Amino acid sequence: MKKTLALLAPALLTLTAALAAPLSAQAHRAWLAPTSTVLSGNDAWVGFDAGMSNGVFIPDHAAMRLSGLTITAPDGSAAEAENLHQAKYRSSFDLHLSRPGTYRVANVASGFMASYDQGGERKRWRGAEADFPGALPADATNVETTRTDSRTETFVTLGAPNDAALAPTGKGLELVPVTHPNDLVAGEAATFKLVKDGQPAAGVEVAVARGGLRYRDNPEEITVRTGADGAFTVTWPEAGLYWLGASVRTPGANGQPGSNASWNGALEVLP
Repeated sequence: MKKTLALLAPALLTLTAALAAPLSAQAHRAWLAPTSTVLSGNDAWVGFDAGMSNGVFIPDHAAMRLSGLTITAPDGSAAEAENLHQAKYRSSFDLHLSRPGTYRVANVASGFMASYDQGGERKRWRGAEADFPGALPADATNVETTRTDSRTETFVTLGAPNDAALAPTGKGLELVPVTHPNDLVAGEAATFKLVKDGQPAAGVEVAVARGGLRYRDNPEEITVRTGADGAFTVTWPEAGLYWLGASVRTPGANGQPGSNASWNGALEVLP
């Protein structure tokens, strides 16, 4: 219980306007954790677990649905997961690394939601944006809408790393590596950028937490903030698998929907 409370403590932080509270403030963290991130040879397999949990990489709440699983191969083409399985607290799958280079493995989701008044009650609707506003009752008033985008991802490299799979899609909150995500070493600084819909995400707080919390008392979580260009730097205190999380919330204005975008990543830091 003390560990859980320590993880939830950043929820007390108050932020301004449109930019993002760290995901450490949320009760459950999304993660996609590989068994390995850097491999040698011309052919290899990597396993992945995916879940929503209180602790970092600890399957204790719910399995992640993988309907939005997208794997980008080193040449920019799509690769396929194998042996997909969803259990109570985690989902899992395997990836055959059949060509050298860097793979981007992401579970991506988007949606549209609305809240409105009807008959003296506040109600909610969720669905595809194409179905809105025809899905609302004719007497709906005080309508507020929000677009949602989430991305949970990790990276693995067979042999020499490359950058073809790292290009952003231009939708939602995304990580653009400056330092290659499979070239991280304890004690060294690494730099990344966050972009939202292809534009720099400035002033966003990024939570960074090392796995293995079950076996220590200190959560060892740090928070960094992106600069005007969306860049942030992390100096890794020690080796391990790290969870990173950020979100950007922008309220609607002038009849336009608000936006709620989140990004979660798993990065391995080697000794």
